[in-house]
Amino acid sequence: MRGRWWFAAVRPQGKKVGVWTLPKGIVDAGERPAETALREGFEETGVAGRLAAKLGDVRYVYTESWKGGSGERVFKVVSFFLAHALRGRVGDLPVGMDREVAEARWLPLADGPRLLAYKGEREMAGKAIETLANDPL
Repeated sequence: MRGRWWFAAVRPQGKKVGVWTLPKGIVDAGERPAETALREGFEETGVAGRLAAKLGDVRYVYTESWKGGSGERVFKVVSFFLAHALRGRVGDLPVGMDREVAEARWLPLADGPRLLAYKGEREMAGKAIETLANDPL
């Protein structure tokens, strides 16, 4: 793994093999978005991190059209942060996280703009690459 940047990605439960996303989740009461990013990163990958920078926000709208959904339009903002791994092993998920995460693994950051399933997340991988361009390994 030496000599290039890597990122921890997850395959959510119910998604096909090869569908990769970035860890993310809902901000808990009294929690700041950056704290949420570190907590969710640990919960979904098994790796604890140290915050380095905010990469940006992705905004989108969806309709609760699934069975039991209200049919309402939901406006969502997801904030993404760059963090450096401190400890833990990708895939050593806390108990119960297998409800949400089918698989977690390290992927080369250079491949993020191609491998990530969602456009906004691919853009965040690109921003991470730009941010780290002058950062020595």
